[in-house]
Amino acid sequence: MRIFNALGAAALLSAGISAGTAAADEIKVGICVSWPGYAMLELARQQGFLPEHDLDITIFEDPLGGHSALAAGQIDVYGCTADYTPIIVDQGFDVVNVAFLNPSYGVDHIILAPEVEVETLAGSKVSAPQAYIGHLLMGMWLDREGVDLDTVEWINLNADEAVGPMLSGDLAAGYMYEPWISQVLEANPGARSVINTGDAELLKSGIYMDAMYMNKNFIAENREAAVAVLKARWDGLTYWNQNVEAANKAMAAFLQWPEEDIGYVIGTDGKSLDGGIYMLDFDESARMCGVLEGEPPFGIENGAMTGTIATINEWWIRLGLMENTIDAAAGVDCSLMGDLVAAGYRQDLQPN
Repeated sequence: MRIFNALGAAALLSAGISAGTAAADEIKVGICVSWPGYAMLELARQQGFLPEHDLDITIFEDPLGGHSALAAGQIDVYGCTADYTPIIVDQGFDVVNVAFLNPSYGVDHIILAPEVEVETLAGSKVSAPQAYIGHLLMGMWLDREGVDLDTVEWINLNADEAVGPMLSGDLAAGYMYEPWISQVLEANPGARSVINTGDAELLKSGIYMDAMYMNKNFIAENREAAVAVLKARWDGLTYWNQNVEAANKAMAAFLQWPEEDIGYVIGTDGKSLDGGIYMLDFDESARMCGVLEGEPPFGIENGAMTGTIATINEWWIRLGLMENTIDAAAGVDCSLMGDLVAAGYRQDLQPN
């Protein structure tokens, strides 16, 4: 394995997280980056939906550092993208993915430079942030178009870092999201988006998904708290659905985003934004876990969560970032979602 060896103790103190397991009445929560989809527990905290516990929430802006902190027990709960799940299994971390939360619904794009055609991509530079969903998106698009993944020169760039090389003509294609897409398309006539995560096949794959992770010891030692914090996250989602304007304003303050930008990602109808993200409700997520009867959205099969993780693992191997085929089921624990289903918890949220 290559890039993922970066996970380790050196990252643990990067966010100022103190060592030691949190007390049962205090739950330490991390989110990997400032992103509205991860902010529902902050809404739950503000609304007092978890009266028996205090939530101590840290924004890492460092996905790998957050995973390291979770593995070390310095935080108990972590919101980040599901594509890390095969890695935590391969690393032997005491961490599990307990629920899928929201798929990318068209916010992530591949932009092709002017005068570049798929047939001419071999030998050209393409950019994506290594070991991130953009890397998967670029790989899956190239494969769909019949481009051998080994015939392009991969450049490790975040979306903002790719703007300059795209405008200078150094890149043939790049992974991007807003506001960088608009900057490139407006300044570079002929550049165009060739795929985004609103694509029906990509949505059906379930790959481009945010998820909630928990430390296994936290679950074993504080199962009541683990179930409670999971329920509070869904209750926070209900609050957003029923109070979108106030909730988006609260998220903007928490994430330190301009207020209008929140709506550009998560929408203003309490459910989704075409070109942004789609917030799964509890019932939809429970069906992906396979603990509630019924079909999830987007043609995803009931209980598909483990299979999705296996597919991500296959892609990381194809992209040269992992070597081992892992037991995908070892990275998933749907028992907490099952506890809520057994307790009668349900949630079916519709757009306002």
